[in-house]
Amino acid sequence: MASSLLMFSLFIFLASSLFLSHAFPGKHPHSHTSSAQHNYKDALTKSILFFEGQRSGKLPSNQRMTWRKDSALSDGSSVNVDLVGGYYDAGDNVKFGFPMAFTITMLSWSVIEFGGLMKSELQNSRQAIRWGTDYLLKATAQPDTIYVQVGDPSKDHACWERPEDMDTERTVLKIDRNNPGTDVAAETAAALAAASLVFRRVDPAYSNTLIRRAIKVFKFADKYRGSYSDKLGSLVCPFYCSYSGFQDELLWGAAWLHEATKDPSYLSYIEANGQTLGANEGGNTFSWDNKHVGARILLSKAFLTQKVQSLHDYKRRSDDFICSIIPGSQTPYTPGGLLFKMKESNMQYVTTTSFLLLTYANYLASSHKTVSCGGTVVTPKTLRSIAKKQVDYILGSNPLKMSYMVGYGPKYPVRVHHRASSIPSMSSHPEKIPCSSGFGFFNTQSANPNVLVGAIVGGPDQNDGFPDQRSDYLHSEPATYINAPLVGSLAYLAHSFH
Repeated sequence: MASSLLMFSLFIFLASSLFLSHAFPGKHPHSHTSSAQHNYKDALTKSILFFEGQRSGKLPSNQRMTWRKDSALSDGSSVNVDLVGGYYDAGDNVKFGFPMAFTITMLSWSVIEFGGLMKSELQNSRQAIRWGTDYLLKATAQPDTIYVQVGDPSKDHACWERPEDMDTERTVLKIDRNNPGTDVAAETAAALAAASLVFRRVDPAYSNTLIRRAIKVFKFADKYRGSYSDKLGSLVCPFYCSYSGFQDELLWGAAWLHEATKDPSYLSYIEANGQTLGANEGGNTFSWDNKHVGARILLSKAFLTQKVQSLHDYKRRSDDFICSIIPGSQTPYTPGGLLFKMKESNMQYVTTTSFLLLTYANYLASSHKTVSCGGTVVTPKTLRSIAKKQVDYILGSNPLKMSYMVGYGPKYPVRVHHRASSIPSMSSHPEKIPCSSGFGFFNTQSANPNVLVGAIVGGPDQNDGFPDQRSDYLHSEPATYINAPLVGSLAYLAHSFH
């Protein structure tokens, strides 16, 4: 579980270590990170393909990750609800609704901002989003109820087995009026609202279904307040505990509903509740748990491009975020120049931050604005250069010359912490491999037999080291929410840098 040890993310500030030697010469002399040209189009294709490796349910005839087969076809049957489909979050076989919703929000935001640059990959991106939203629609079909998890993580983690063989208990968890989960509900509303924008022109009926559901889910989230972690306890913690509380998700959800509907009531809600929802709190970490920075950037768009004056403070706070991550801001980074926030799954912060930099650069450029950080003027070009260096590091411009995207470049992780990838596929080994038997494959030094193309793993340590060990889930486990923001960044780079 890529998030199983992420503790107290609310209290850890993202003073991001992003390296821009040519813009600020002499600050960080990491000359070995200067990169060769990367094939961003190839990386974009693969970053989206990865999601097919994470699919749960009945796979479609056009499934391209062919070593994966149908799995978890009776999910929800224990409570007489159809919960087949959706995504496994990482290298396990549990469907966690909280990070899944964030994944869909970020995939949708990637298409909203950069879909025009995706060319032939736009349709694949939409399909990746729809695989998630179809599931979220099932999970929210009952009024004032959301099914937020399928699977018992403790029992699942005691096994090492293919999802196709899965025989652990498929425990179904839900939130409702008596057991609220404002955080996961508001994130689900954000995902449905953002996705409605993705499908507005190409499938208006589906788009309308998504936005209608988003409105209902947000009302439920706001009316029945509480953190889903409080009631569900060890079944969601420490895996996807809501450490930052639920206020950030309410602000984030309202921001997306305002973006999708332009209904002035959401703007009024933000104006009236912004401060109590922590508009000035939360540091500058952006992740599946903490949405403060993302909400500020999104709301600054309305100020910059739509002249909504009441949102001026969100632009100011977005500028503060930028000033906290430019080189020279005393922020953590590896010797090779990679932003470094946490020992576990650090790449998720690299991909979310890079996406925000490119997105905010677009908002600034469209309104002819810059950011002032003390005596330094930071331009959209500077932000794009910082983001590019981070993406280049992921793709191989680093001291190990290793791509942290599986299947990209000549050298990449081959012992990825991922059950389906590490055990022979159904095609090559049709006999069932029981729960404990899979650990024989887990413990081998052999490369994974199935290449999980496009997966971004947790990444190197603070010294740019990477052991490439399957047991080292801190660094070797991929996750959907690591990839989702990178899709947008790669779409931009694929058609803006040559």
